[in-house]
Formats: sequence, C-alpha cells, structure tokens
Amino acid sequence: MLNFPITLQLRLEPDDNERLASLCGQFDEHLRQIERRLGVEIANRGNQFTLIGADRAVQAAARVVQSLFAASRDEVITPERVHLSLQDANVEAMLATAAATEPAPVFRTKRGIIRPRGANQQHYLQNIARCDINFGIGPAGTGKTYLAVACAVAALEREEVRRLILARPAVEAGEKLGFLPGDMAQKVDPYLRPLYDALYEMLGFERVAKLIERNVIEVAPLAFMRGRTLNESFIILDEAQNTTVEQIKMFLTRVGFGSKAVVTGDITQIDLPRSKESGLRHVLEVLREVEGISFTFFGAHDVVRHPLVQRIVAAYEAWDRARPATDTHDR
Repeated sequence: MLNFPITLQLRLEPDDNERLASLCGQFDEHLRQIERRLGVEIANRGNQFTLIGADRAVQAAARVVQSLFAASRDEVITPERVHLSLQDANVEAMLATAAATEPAPVFRTKRGIIRPRGANQQHYLQNIARCDINFGIGPAGTGKTYLAVACAVAALEREEVRRLILARPAVEAGEKLGFLPGDMAQKVDPYLRPLYDALYEMLGFERVAKLIERNVIEVAPLAFMRGRTLNESFIILDEAQNTTVEQIKMFLTRVGFGSKAVVTGDITQIDLPRSKESGLRHVLEVLREVEGISFTFFGAHDVVRHPLVQRIVAAYEAWDRARPATDTHDR
C-alpha cells in the first residue's frame, strides 16, 4: 500500500436526498464507521463525496460507499449493514498487506510518549489496528496490557469509540477473596488495580475519576459482562488465563458493532483449580484460524521491565522445557 494519501472524488447517482441520508446515517455515523475501519477520511456535499487516505483503503471505501448507496434503494441502511458491507469488501486482506509498511504507532500521555519497543510490540499494535478481536499472550513485563490500554485511550481520544471497558476475572491466586474487608466492589478492587494504574498514568487521576463517574470508562470483574452487548466500545480482558472456557466464550460474544476487543494473558501463570481448563488455552485451539482474529505471542526477549525480570522469565521457560512430561498437568 502507498504510504502517502490520495484523494478520490465520487459522484453518486441519482441525487436522492432520502437515499443519501440513509447512506450517511444520523450525524454521518455510517461514514464515520467506514472511516474508522479503513483509516480514511470521507466528506460529502450532497451526492459529491471526497475520500482521502492510502490508495487501497480509499478504493475499498469507495466500493463500500457505492455498494451501500445501491442497497439504499431497497432498504434502510443500519450500522449492522455497514459492518456487513465492510466484511463483503474483504478489507482484512488489504489491511494485512498495509500493516507491514505502516509506521510504528506513538501515543502521547501525561507522562510522556509511549512507543512500541521491538518488532513484536509493533506487530501487536498493528494487529490491534487491523483486527476487531486480538489476543496478546506472553509473560509478565512484555507490555501486553499496557499497550492495549494505550490503544484504548487513543481510540477514545480520537472518538473512534464511546466507552472503554476493562475487565479481569476475579480469581484467587492463593488468597481468599472472602476475607478481604469491605463490600463486593472493594473486595474485587485489588484485582483491577493494574488496569487503574495504567489509566492513571495515561490520563491522570482526576480525568479518570470523571470518566468513570460518567460511565465512559468502566473497570469491572469479568462476571459483570454477562448478558450485555457492547457496541462502539474498546474492551480489554486482562489475565485471561484465569477464565474458564465458558467465561471466555461469554466475553467474546459480548463484542458488538463498532467495538474492538483485546484479550491478554500468560498461560504459564494459571490460578484456576486443576479440574478447570483455562479458556485462554482452549481459545488457541478453537480460534487460531478464524479470520479477523489476531494472535501475538511474546517471550522473555520482549520483557521491558528490570533486566532481572527478563532473566527470571527465561529461567522459568528453560526449566519448564526441561521438566519431564509426567511433571506437568494440563489445566
């Protein structure tokens, strides 16, 4: 894909105001949906449309706009219909080709600039930009969750999503949840603290508090996701190795139109009972070949914390590889 923008002029016939309104959606929400998915800019005056962006993305956007306008003759265009048209246009292959030549994303926060360190983190961010459901799997300290939160904050700032939803399974890691003081919200708060910390660093304490009060940011245990459909949201599930098969399936089926989900976890640190299979391990077998879902795997070489952390992770990986198969158990 060309890295410099092109401009394409598009004229839709006939000049029918009712059909054009259906195509564009209320407050141009359908055009914004196409812009977010393809990384282009779309402006129109009546039936005259101007599309700006990378060559292939603009061509794909033009095909989607023309297809939706043709469909508007017989039906009312909805966000769901726009989503299906984007799928039919096979934009996944085009975006995958583009990812190899895209510059590394950079995020500016109150604490400074956040940028990917190394090819694997850059690949992770490109996958998040390209796919609606993404998995980041690897040891602690590789930036899986932190970069996912940075992407979520950036999407909120650019008004690509309306809400941020950050979730964790409240699984006890040897400590008993029931003995913690306070009500349920106070009991689960320690499990969610790493997500709060990342938000505070990027947005500041006061702004995070205001956004949580307005329900723009929601940080909650995974169980609170049941029965919901999450549209126009950036959703992060952290510590996913501690979900059951049923829980992670429930979470993935919450993703609605205009939403993006990132699932992070470390399959070497599972705190579930031995009788329970990790949902994250199961996902690797079930969804590995599903189109539109990305997997990024991190190793000890990707650790960006204290150098000793990298050596500790590498030592545990080597020990695991050296153990006889009879010493391990499948969770």
